[in-house]
Amino acid sequence: MLLNKLKDYKIVLGSGSPRRQQFLKDLGLHFEIRLKSVEEVYPLELEAEEISAYLAELKATALIDTLNPNEILITSDTVVWHQNTSLAKAKDASEATKMLEALSNDWHEVITSVCFSTTEDQKTVSQTTRVKFKKLSKKEIAYYIDNFKPYDKAGAYGIQEWIGLIGIEEINGSYPNVVGLPTQLVYSTLLAMVK
Repeated sequence: MLLNKLKDYKIVLGSGSPRRQQFLKDLGLHFEIRLKSVEEVYPLELEAEEISAYLAELKATALIDTLNPNEILITSDTVVWHQNTSLAKAKDASEATKMLEALSNDWHEVITSVCFSTTEDQKTVSQTTRVKFKKLSKKEIAYYIDNFKPYDKAGAYGIQEWIGLIGIEEINGSYPNVVGLPTQLVYSTLLAMVK
C-alpha cells in the first residue's frame, strides 16, 4: 500500500544502522543509503526528546544539499533518558558497565526522533517507550558487554539482544522504537506526506 503511494518518490536513508535498514526493508520500502559523518553534539540545555530531535535534524542538515526534488530523506536518532540524564553510546567497557548498572532495577525512557526531509519541507516526529530492567547482576552485565560489545547503541544495550531477553521485565510502548525506529510512526508519517 505504502509502496504504491511512494512510486513517484525515492527514499533515502541517512543511517548506517543495520537495524534501521532492516526495518525499512520489513516495511517493504525500496531505499538508497546515503551517509555523511556528523559530530553528534547538542546544546547542553536540551533534554529528552529535544536531544533526539535536534540530532535527527542535524543528520538531515548534513545531507539536505544532496537531495533531488522527488527524494524523501529519513534520518533519526535514539536517546536513552534515565533520571534526567541522556545515556549516549558508551566509549568503552567501563562506561557501558556504569550505564547498565544505572539502568538495572529501574525504569528508563527510550526516545527515537525521525526527521523526514524533502527539498521543500521538513518534519520531525518522536516516540517514547518506557522500559524496565530487572536487577542485573555484575556477572550478567560483564557477560553481555564481553560478548556483545554494545558500543554502537544508546544506553549500551540492544533490547533485541541477550540482555533484553534476560533483563527486560516490562515495556510500555513501541518495541521497534527501542530497537531503533518507531515503524508505525514512520509508516503513518510517510502515508501523510504523499497523499
